[in-house]
Amino acid sequence: MICGVDEAGRGPLAGPVYAAAVVLGNWHGISGLADSKKLSAKRRETLAAQIKMHATAWFVASATVEEIDEINILQATLLAMRRAVEGLTIKPDEVLVDGLFVPKVSMRARAIVRGDDSVAEISAASILAKTSRDAHMLELHQRFPQYGFDRHKGYPTAAHLAALRENGVSIVHRRSFAPVRALMRAGSAQ
Repeated sequence: MICGVDEAGRGPLAGPVYAAAVVLGNWHGISGLADSKKLSAKRRETLAAQIKMHATAWFVASATVEEIDEINILQATLLAMRRAVEGLTIKPDEVLVDGLFVPKVSMRARAIVRGDDSVAEISAASILAKTSRDAHMLELHQRFPQYGFDRHKGYPTAAHLAALRENGVSIVHRRSFAPVRALMRAGSAQ
């Protein structure tokens, strides 16, 4: 029983980092799984619904902005991944993680570079992590519309950086990230 794990949201300046763990099982019947970054938002949503319905087990977890600032983005990502694996209703035999690093888990785990392109379980995890984080960023947009999270999801786009300069640093921004830290030094924290 193989579990795929991937994350979403390591690079943004705002919001939590998300991770998902997915055990598809042998007869999931889901076609079109791929790296979430290569799929349209509509296709990701369709596949996410299919994954949630047909996967043997799945779980989505996150690490907060405060945790990111306290332990750094890599450690926070690994924490979210561990939480996702631990949240599964079944214990997999092996955990396959996209990238270079693996979280501390109680079962065998290994990293696979570009695993979200080559392992269906990791692709599924990539899709769930991305759609879950995007949904959270839309919720944050309702609370903080001045930052445009509905458009850039917290990534450091020109529009986001301009909104930060104009509106200051909010409580959902990652204060340990260089562009945010620079604005705080310049006196734009709220």
